[in-house]
Amino acid sequence: MKKIRYIKILITIGIITTLFNACKKVEPSTAIDEKVALSNAADIATATIGTYAVLRNPAYVRSGHFLMEYPGDNIAQGQPSSDDLSRCYRYTQIPTGGHATNFWVQGYHLIAGANKVIAAIPDNASADLKQLKGENIYLRAMVEFNLVRIFGRPYTQGNGNNPGVPLLSENSTDYFPARSSVKDVYGAVIADLLKAADMMTVAKSDIFASKEVAYALLSRVYLYMNDNANAIKYADLVINSGRYTLLQGGAYSGYFSGVPEDNTETIFCIRYTKTQDEGFSAIGSMYYSGLGPDGTSPITTPGGQGNTGWGEIYASKTYVEDLDKNPADLRHSFIAPYTIDGVLQMNKKLTPNTPMYYITKYSFQEGIVTLSSPVYLRLAEMYLNKAEANAKLGNSQLALDDVNTIRTRAGIPTLTLSDVGAGNVLGAVLEERRLEFAFEGQRSYDLFRNNLPLVRNYPGTHSLNNVPNTNIMQTVLPTDPRVIFYIPQSEIDINPKLTQNP
Repeated sequence: MKKIRYIKILITIGIITTLFNACKKVEPSTAIDEKVALSNAADIATATIGTYAVLRNPAYVRSGHFLMEYPGDNIAQGQPSSDDLSRCYRYTQIPTGGHATNFWVQGYHLIAGANKVIAAIPDNASADLKQLKGENIYLRAMVEFNLVRIFGRPYTQGNGNNPGVPLLSENSTDYFPARSSVKDVYGAVIADLLKAADMMTVAKSDIFASKEVAYALLSRVYLYMNDNANAIKYADLVINSGRYTLLQGGAYSGYFSGVPEDNTETIFCIRYTKTQDEGFSAIGSMYYSGLGPDGTSPITTPGGQGNTGWGEIYASKTYVEDLDKNPADLRHSFIAPYTIDGVLQMNKKLTPNTPMYYITKYSFQEGIVTLSSPVYLRLAEMYLNKAEANAKLGNSQLALDDVNTIRTRAGIPTLTLSDVGAGNVLGAVLEERRLEFAFEGQRSYDLFRNNLPLVRNYPGTHSLNNVPNTNIMQTVLPTDPRVIFYIPQSEIDINPKLTQNP
């Protein structure tokens, strides 16, 4: 079935495509009117589950991961690939890039579906219906925030006055909307999250939205805006809610392998069940390949490429060097060096060769090698959001206190002001964020929103940008045009109001 690639169609098809298979023929005599489909609580609950299901589509979660994580310096691509993910990594994006197009289309598909549910529920509805309305408002806000991060420049550049992405509310009538400013998109996201938090009164598990999920995303959004007081306020609301605890010891080492609903640190994740394993199309297949299952080796034993995954993307040499500064750091659990007889293996498809440090944050859930439920928000971020905000406010000791909470959990020494120097507290915070949130899609945003360059001084396909291509250095300035992605050309072809990123 031909993909629908423009916003007008996405709005008009509404939630019906979430409830029913869009490729299934429906005779006119049995067609369900949109208002009828959303006329009672049970149908609205079903439609909301359908909205969550959109997040699980590879066009959203997998393409989104490539767009958000691959431009960072925590990973190294070990060999050229014909997949558009190479362009995400190398900063050689094109207007017809497949993953940017996927994410844009899927994101607005979810927004259109959420808007139908939001419009169907009055603000003075019953508590159960208001909960569902709040969840859909949260989902809309989350997707809008991700879209503006990917396609709009950091808020701190130009105080949000650069072009962002189109905004679509439940009352939108303009089928060809122009791009709103970054500031306006952030404003809409904040308004939605505050309203969603007010409406949601049920403390659901971490695979659904709740008041605390909205607060957690508000903390991140405000941090990205450099509104440090509010970043702290909403982080504290999550921490003090008592709903979440930092995993410790072995539970932390196995953070990403358990049942998501049982994880006391996860605030929100995208749930995949055992029957929804994507195999070689999963995020983790790019990061890991094991020996097993072959009857003799466990799935957690690293093996050659192509066994249980592609194994083409590795932890960068500089990231591993930073991690190795503290050999007892429990975050070594998320790295699986591929060794034979104690010798680290190298991907030899580049010169210099790339060390094969496999990554396991997207592997082994419930004993399945490629199964993962990507974590979007977790409690550790609330502590480090506070730390960064306090560092910027000049509250150096408070910042280090929260950094030390995370370092203590990781099993490494705490820091003092004399250790880091009064003028480098922010640097210590950002380094801790790098170690803690590696491979979770945050690193490049942490750098660019703080007006810091991204420096790759390690082997990887980014060297193919250079002459000679044995030069491994790549420096990306926060003002570089390619720290954001092109608006998909297919959207510009349909909507003349959309302007392209330079």
